[in-house]
Amino acid sequence: MGSLLKNYSSITSHYRSQSQKTQGAFSLSRRGFHVEPGPREQALLAEDPSLKRFKSHKKSVWRLKRFGDVLTLVVVAGCCYEIYVKTVMREEARKQAKESA
Repeated sequence: MGSLLKNYSSITSHYRSQSQKTQGAFSLSRRGFHVEPGPREQALLAEDPSLKRFKSHKKSVWRLKRFGDVLTLVVVAGCCYEIYVKTVMREEARKQAKESA
């Protein structure tokens, strides 16, 4: 696995160096130039007070996520406990069957 990653990184660095060689000094960067948004874009990005009640609040979203995480852990722990109990009961039943036979 390590050699595969090493080969992959050497291949990608080779192609990266090749692409840098083919680009001229005056070529544009991948991101391009930063352009300030126009008045229409600024109006769309501005905060709208009528939509404020529909926005979720960070704290309530965090609490909801936390509750979901805790609930998931409780369910997984309960399933593991059920599997453990069934395994122990089955093992005890086997031991009792061997003793009585």
